[in-house]
Amino acid sequence: MRIQAHLPDTMNTAAIQIGRRAFLRRGAAALGIALAAPAVLPSSVLGREGIKAPSDRITMGFIGLGGQGAGHLLGGAWTYVPGGYVARNDVQVLAVCDVRKERRDSAHQRASQMYARKLGRSQYAGIEACSDFRELLARPDIDAVLLALPYHWAAPMSILAMRAGKDVYCEKPVAITLREGRVLVETARRFGRVFQAGTQQRSEYDGKFRIACELVRNGRIGQLREVYAYRQPGALFPSAWTSNESRPVPAGFDWDMWLGPLPWRPFGGEAGHALPGLLIGDLNWSPHHYDFIQWTVNPDIAAPIEADYEPAAGASSGAAHPGGVAGRPEDGQTHIRFSNGVVVHSIGFPGEPVGGEGGACFVGTQGRIAVDRARIVADPDRILREPIRSTDARVERSDSHSGNFLDCVRTRRQPIAHVEAAVRTMNTILAGGIAMALRRTVRLDPVKGEFIGDEQANRLRSYSTRPPWRL
Repeated sequence: MRIQAHLPDTMNTAAIQIGRRAFLRRGAAALGIALAAPAVLPSSVLGREGIKAPSDRITMGFIGLGGQGAGHLLGGAWTYVPGGYVARNDVQVLAVCDVRKERRDSAHQRASQMYARKLGRSQYAGIEACSDFRELLARPDIDAVLLALPYHWAAPMSILAMRAGKDVYCEKPVAITLREGRVLVETARRFGRVFQAGTQQRSEYDGKFRIACELVRNGRIGQLREVYAYRQPGALFPSAWTSNESRPVPAGFDWDMWLGPLPWRPFGGEAGHALPGLLIGDLNWSPHHYDFIQWTVNPDIAAPIEADYEPAAGASSGAAHPGGVAGRPEDGQTHIRFSNGVVVHSIGFPGEPVGGEGGACFVGTQGRIAVDRARIVADPDRILREPIRSTDARVERSDSHSGNFLDCVRTRRQPIAHVEAAVRTMNTILAGGIAMALRRTVRLDPVKGEFIGDEQANRLRSYSTRPPWRL
């Protein structure tokens, strides 16, 4: 007998397999813990003291335990629940995983201590720590995973997780190539999985972004003409895959697994989300703001998207990056045009006070609205004094991004930042980034995920991945 979580047909070499003996050993170990426990069951097991019974809890695994992942697990500024998922009474964390031993051990120890305190015990042994995410995905008792990963791992690991039967909450960017995004959507549909992107501006920040969205959609600034995005789009543009710099890999750091699908290169120092020379523009903050912009603009999702590049003042449009043009492409700006005529500029509105935390400014024929995480402002200011009417068009409301995800895991509804919305956002960002890299206009067919009549741009839709990490 073999338990196998099936992966894409072209990824069979990375199939997740656990032999019968290993499976039985794990079951026997769990049974041993149960038999060694006191015969008197704690009230938490029975679903008392505000803690749901085990049958009503969502079991979760956490992969990626840096600042973002550990914050979700244990409590952070973006989780909005003190103590993170461990503190939730409707969740049971069963496993944590990271390629860095110090992160893995720290998260495991802290989460175990929190559960021990919650249950009134001296210790808790219900969480597994692993370095290889495939071990976590192979567990049939895990319902959902939260992924907070280096950029290049987000889509491949989400795809593997959904093929293993897990629902997925994935931090942005959910994909760094157009091809990854297409496979991500296809996988979620084929396996019927819930997918929530970590673009929490749809849910959090006292509803500022939702309010701005509804005001613009209901014509409070007249006809929407243009948007100032405050953040550049971005794309994968491997100008320097390899490096001559080589340093010893820190103890306890699985560098080969960290690289994963990326072409091999020696360890050259601290590795954060990506490697130097891999990216152009902004793939970190831009998904938050372009997601909100797309939500508000509400373009035809099947119509072509046009992106063009405007070089910085005094610079020539010149050759494609990294050609011999002075200055970085990021120093210019991009303009993205949707089929409804709205243009998104990748620079803040001149003189606009909002924008320190990203955000956007929407300009219409009768006024403008600007919003970021700190505040929302309008010109004229009466726009904000007129409440949304019961007859106005509304968008979905969520007051908790993590809560929305968990509710959809239970009900099988589509979450507020679902996979199609997340990939549409990334397609827009990647189209703008590729226009920036090529220093010219490109036109994207969002349905096919291809640039229209543009062989050079289409070569940037994906990259050659290392085996066995093939899409």
